[in-house]
Amino acid sequence: MNRIEEIKQRKAEINEILNDEKRSQEVDLKELEKEVRELNGELEELETRQRLLVETKQIESGETQTRTIETFNAQQQTENRELGTDSVEYRKAFMNYVLRGDKIPAELRQDEVTYTTDVGSVIPETVLSRIVEKLEATGMILPLVTRTAIRGGVTVPTSTVKPVATWVAEGGGSDKQKKTTGQITFAYHKLRCAVAVSLEVDTMALAVFESTLINNVVEAMTKALEQAIISGDGVGKPTGILAETPEAGQSIDVSEINYQTLIDAESALPLEYETGAVWVMTKKTFMKFVGMVDNNGQPIARVNYGINGSPERTLLGRNVVLCNYIDSFDTAADGSPFAFLFNFSDYILNTNYQMGVKRYEDNETDDQVTKAVMIVDGKVVDKNSLVVLNKAAGGGVEG
Repeated sequence: MNRIEEIKQRKAEINEILNDEKRSQEVDLKELEKEVRELNGELEELETRQRLLVETKQIESGETQTRTIETFNAQQQTENRELGTDSVEYRKAFMNYVLRGDKIPAELRQDEVTYTTDVGSVIPETVLSRIVEKLEATGMILPLVTRTAIRGGVTVPTSTVKPVATWVAEGGGSDKQKKTTGQITFAYHKLRCAVAVSLEVDTMALAVFESTLINNVVEAMTKALEQAIISGDGVGKPTGILAETPEAGQSIDVSEINYQTLIDAESALPLEYETGAVWVMTKKTFMKFVGMVDNNGQPIARVNYGINGSPERTLLGRNVVLCNYIDSFDTAADGSPFAFLFNFSDYILNTNYQMGVKRYEDNETDDQVTKAVMIVDGKVVDKNSLVVLNKAAGGGVEG
């Protein structure tokens, strides 16, 4: 008797035991169930093996006909995917990463540029260009400074940043510049700003997400960048304008805001740096000048409305940029600046606009935080246009 017959006979015996009520109570049903399963598995393997033996014998003897199917013009189908961070596929994956923390597939991240920030993913190029455009459009200070994209850690001579042209006679050479050529080194400063995305993630469309992200990043980074440009200390951030020591005679102590204050400041500004220099102060400080008149009764400060309807403020014909990144005259401490003159083209903001986003959990609050990261540094390359007004000791509000 072969093994298949033995298995079938044993299964029949088990069936008789189960049908006999008395005998079924005397056996271990769990062990019996285990045995039946093992027998069924063994029987299935033996029957499969026997069937394959029969089929191979039939093929060898010619009893079974076989045929070969050939295909013509069959080419390997390749998936046509749009690559790069500008693709719709990457943009959707980026949205899922920011909103839900879903990791971006490796095949979509293969072309990413590696840089010094610890970011989770790179912001798509389309979104990034709109962020940069809006940064320059909404900021008060950012549109005025000189922007570069020099690799961090590189020392750059200031003469290459601000070249000087000279007139020379035919066949003659130009005299050496009296001004000493300095140099600046841009560091790797990481600007990290928290981004709040608190909309319904299940129903958010791609366009709505990108618009929300752009507004949040611009709002956070504009303030951080402009604050650093004005008063950054250079420690982990760009070196601000007010961190520079003005040239001799260009730092003025003011005990009371009056007409002479403007005269002294304008007199301290060198003639060759007249063009392009603007006033920077708070709105409260500017309003102190609005009510002042000269000896002929003409207002010193003027507020005109340009073609686009926005106010254009001037003091003695010089443009005024209002901001909240400096103290006003009333709130400034003794010896602290409350206004200054400067040509913003003499400030270099070096930015790596390869911006990224990282998502992490705040262990203290258990909140999911999304932050945007950008490499940035900035320095004054020529401080000769800087005239600073400091509040004198004991200075107070104009009486």
